[in-house]
Amino acid sequence: MTDRIRHEIDRHADELWRISQFLHDNPELAFQEHAACAELVAVLSTAQFEVVQGIADLPTAFRARWGTGASPHVALLLEYDALPGLGHACGHNLIATAGLGAALAVRHALPDLAGTLEVIGTPAEEGGGGKILELEAGVFDGIDAALMFHPGVHDWRYAPLTAQIEVAVRFYGRAAHPTGNPTEGIDALAALVQLFTALAMLRSRLPLGSHVQGIVTQGGTATNIVPELAEGRFGVRGLTTAARDDLVAQLTECAHGIARATGTTVEVEAVSTGYQHVRDNAALSGTFARHLAESGITLTEPEPGVFLGSSDIGDVSNTLPAIHPFLAIADADRSDHTPEFAAAAASTRGRAVMLAAARALAETAVDVLTRPELLDQAWQDFHAAD
Repeated sequence: MTDRIRHEIDRHADELWRISQFLHDNPELAFQEHAACAELVAVLSTAQFEVVQGIADLPTAFRARWGTGASPHVALLLEYDALPGLGHACGHNLIATAGLGAALAVRHALPDLAGTLEVIGTPAEEGGGGKILELEAGVFDGIDAALMFHPGVHDWRYAPLTAQIEVAVRFYGRAAHPTGNPTEGIDALAALVQLFTALAMLRSRLPLGSHVQGIVTQGGTATNIVPELAEGRFGVRGLTTAARDDLVAQLTECAHGIARATGTTVEVEAVSTGYQHVRDNAALSGTFARHLAESGITLTEPEPGVFLGSSDIGDVSNTLPAIHPFLAIADADRSDHTPEFAAAAASTRGRAVMLAAARALAETAVDVLTRPELLDQAWQDFHAAD
């Protein structure tokens, strides 16, 4: 089985790299990934997958299925959206083609598959929450395991990704001339500044993994008018989803206290699709790591206290067993979301990592499909984390 998978990955290697380069050269933003979607769907259709486009009412989402439709039911997740101004500086072109390569390899390695292999195209990871929309639409119903990898600057068995949400805080005051009738004014911007001050004090006692960072999005229209409206946007993160929600509650409490003290009124509103934290599944991530080691890449545990952002894979991992390991395509002194990382996503090293990930994903998927004890252990690990 391993030999057949490796043969299929090698056979498709140049085609996979061509598609990866096409995605890299034609970056598309969240929910606009029409060319990427068409390219991936065309290959899966040619390989005789049963393809349905526009799932979850998302034009650039798709599902491609091979097998009987019965359990076990394994999904390979493909991301393919890019970043504004930076292109594929998160390496989603490699995620898409690694998952695609794994799907093709399993398709040919298990021509008489008794279970089901599903390839799910998940748009808009960069802020749009495509996987969350698919979860809500029932796309993941009945799936036993979800598999993907992510390029990075570390070789880590799982992703230390925190829960995240963006919150808008709007203070409302009363406009006035600051010298002509200053006592009539209620300064909304001054209230917002006080909130930033309060949050700066709060940061010193936040628990590990919790973080809040804000910007001013509205602060007045002229220096000779007391601002009647001021708005800030705050990115709130927590080591767990519960910790994130607790920090949002603290921010809200601070805002209302400041409003009472300043005579303003305040609104606090979530303005993004919040992402849950990622839950590792030891059975599946360990299986992936063992297969990846055969390609000469050793995965370790994440470095304690280091967190690498957030992703909608967190919501999937809190719904069913899932993996999201990091594989380095650049050195540890680099970072994603930079021009240098975008270049790495089109490099020789990026190609080698993508093909190694495709092999390990395919071999892990086969194990889940053919070894009932692995799937049992995966679900035990999932419930043990509750």
